[in-house]
Amino acid sequence: MSAGPGGDEAEAAGGKGVVVLIGPPSSGKSSVGALLAAGLGLPLMDTDDLVAQAAGKPIGDIFVEDGESTFREFERAAVARGLDGLETGGGILALGSGAVLDPDVRRMIQQRKIVYLAANFGTVAKRTGFDKPRVVIPGNPRGRLRTMLDERREVYESLAGLTVATDDLFPEEVAADLLERLAGEGFSGRGPDK
Repeated sequence: MSAGPGGDEAEAAGGKGVVVLIGPPSSGKSSVGALLAAGLGLPLMDTDDLVAQAAGKPIGDIFVEDGESTFREFERAAVARGLDGLETGGGILALGSGAVLDPDVRRMIQQRKIVYLAANFGTVAKRTGFDKPRVVIPGNPRGRLRTMLDERREVYESLAGLTVATDDLFPEEVAADLLERLAGEGFSGRGPDK
């Protein structure tokens, strides 16, 4: 794990703040987020869940039925709603993998503790089921996945205050490592001060 920009947000927030998890699909944002939230005694909000709630349907259906631009509008609003909901007492916000492509989302999260859960193509392909031999599917989904990951990696890296490679780790290992690193930086949990 490496440190990067954005390391003082927790201290500026009195030891509490919002940890934003970013990274490619299946890098562990939701599972690590839940473990991290439990370990810190803070709430977790997941933008994919917030989008599905607001739309009244699964996020995959939004893409198919309404298109990506509609999904991104829901996602931008979900990030704002999640940050607002966590602002007072702190918490964990897990972002959908493409949320950081939106300049408004990048602006909203830039003063937070941003943790990049990195995963290479082989790991993401395996976790999403794109590692199996298949009948040729028009549009080359594996190629699109590789291109998507390559395009987003630079954005993730530029935003990250902390980076952890999740390829060979279980979510529990990633969360334990992050809890230790966050504690070392003065980030505390256990909800709002009474």
